[in-house]
Amino acid sequence: MRHGRFALTAAVGTGALALSALVLAPAAGAVEPQEASIAFDCGSFGSGTAALKATQNGTAATIAVSTSAITAPLDVGAGAVRSTLTLTRNGSGTTTFTGNSNPAIPAGSPVSTGPLNGTVASGDRLAASSLRIVVFGITVTCTATSAQAPGPFVF
Repeated sequence: MRHGRFALTAAVGTGALALSALVLAPAAGAVEPQEASIAFDCGSFGSGTAALKATQNGTAATIAVSTSAITAPLDVGAGAVRSTLTLTRNGSGTTTFTGNSNPAIPAGSPVSTGPLNGTVASGDRLAASSLRIVVFGITVTCTATSAQAPGPFVF
């Protein structure tokens, strides 16, 4: 009888500990907003808006970018676009998200890239300021011409 009561107490204690750890763990999608838009000027390559989608898992974060500012002149294979998204961090510093993950992009279609990977800290406020894309050895640099809407990503 004693062993049964001890086992029950241990099981309840372990369950309570696991539940409290789950409650205190950071949420995987804690970033707000999860989607934002911004306008980019890409010089002779064009200008337009970009849709940004952010996700977070602890200190790891990703941002996917789809922009009408740049269209693919030729079919672009999956994984052929190397991208760097530069963001202002907390209004003063900068951070970058990088990657070469993209879906296949048909000729004439808007360029999509990401997820781009970066590191964040709790409370970081990030707003896109520039985007550099390299495809077929050609570098396109885009500069933000509007504020990120509805506002910066808060992690």
